[in-house]
Amino acid sequence: MMIRTRFAPSPTGYLHIGGARTALFSWAYARKHGGKFILRIEDTDLERSTKQSTQEILDGMAWLGLDYDEGPLYQMQRLARYQEIAEQLLQTNQAYYCYASKEELDMMREQQLAAGLKPRYDGRWRDSKKTPPTGVKPVIRFKNPREGHVVFNDLVKGRIAVANHELDDLVLIRSDGVPTYNFSVVLDDLDMNISHVIRGDDHVNNTPRQINILKTLDAPLPYYAHVPMILGTDGERLSKRHGAVSVTQYRDNGYLPEALINYLARLGWSHGDEEIFSQEQLIAWFDLTSINRSPARFNPEKLCWLNQQYLKTADNSRLAKLAVPFLEADECNIKAGPDLSLVVDLLKERVNTIEELADAAVYFFRSLEPSDELKIQHLNKEVKPVLTDLMKRFATIKWNRQTIHNEIKSTATEHGIKLPKLAMPLRVIITGEAQTPSIDAVLDLLGQEETLHRMKKKISSLPD
Repeated sequence: MMIRTRFAPSPTGYLHIGGARTALFSWAYARKHGGKFILRIEDTDLERSTKQSTQEILDGMAWLGLDYDEGPLYQMQRLARYQEIAEQLLQTNQAYYCYASKEELDMMREQQLAAGLKPRYDGRWRDSKKTPPTGVKPVIRFKNPREGHVVFNDLVKGRIAVANHELDDLVLIRSDGVPTYNFSVVLDDLDMNISHVIRGDDHVNNTPRQINILKTLDAPLPYYAHVPMILGTDGERLSKRHGAVSVTQYRDNGYLPEALINYLARLGWSHGDEEIFSQEQLIAWFDLTSINRSPARFNPEKLCWLNQQYLKTADNSRLAKLAVPFLEADECNIKAGPDLSLVVDLLKERVNTIEELADAAVYFFRSLEPSDELKIQHLNKEVKPVLTDLMKRFATIKWNRQTIHNEIKSTATEHGIKLPKLAMPLRVIITGEAQTPSIDAVLDLLGQEETLHRMKKKISSLPD
């Protein structure tokens, strides 16, 4: 059997963490078995679907590297197919026109709730011989079986059985001719020969309805795997307040796609105790039976840590390119400073994201003014002559990290102060910061000319 999976988002918002994980699992399963991964855009929600959301989804998939073999396919381009099958079901008495108005359905629902019953369509037009009301555009409803059970083996949750009498006659085609989710998804999966439907477990209740439609069409059933939802650290449903922003927002905040892929894979799936692994390893190891049945918990701190691990081993040139937009937004002239790849190499083990990397690199490309607190703490009149002496020494040495270190050390010794008492004021006037890598390494990259320029400017402003 050819393995064919799909990711079928609705373009009513951004690609969120839960959707991205579902896409990843579907993608990994297809790649593991040499199958096909299809992207389908379920755009039948005409009021909320937007081109912008569609593009967000495509951009997010591309950034994560979740390449698809077919698609994107759009449901709104398949309306004729949905109508064709609906007509077929009408002709075989497996579907019917329902003329109930919204007001009627609302009243029916209120009465059922008042009686302590589960709200559901009561089938009033199922076998009705009444004359249809004039001027009313009907919906088309499916004649769901009333006897027996729907039983299927979920590849994550195990055996699931639902009594048919618990299911009402769902709408197949709305009065405007647009199909409902439960009808369009059945025909899409059927026509696209989807072998495995991997999706969130919020769709478990839809599956028996969809199976009944497939059986009515005498169609083969796909395998179903419903993945538990993702919760926040507080156990509540994942939302923005837990840090669950769009996939592209993580890109814009300076995360690496391979780190997010790694993290998403570990949300509800595991391979032994492995924490860090490549996409190739994920594909080799991935198995639906290893997906946990209980909800996963999203931990922003863990994602941040994982991103840091990937940053440490990432190519410096690649990180430099990623950092450029952040630096330019911070009014940095990249060409006026040292080689950004070398700066990245110096800083990358100290940061968690590309954004933090760029923030840490700013002082290499433009002078920063230290805070008043740092000035008071480190830039006093006692240190001015020491810094002045060091500046004169710096002007005559061969510029490299070792000689820079030697001059700082010997200047401190000759002035009878401990090394940090000179290194910290020097760091503050050069970088405007209190926390940087070793100051000799910073000055080596910054260059002799720029170092002397900054020292001269800042020392002259110190109190006598």
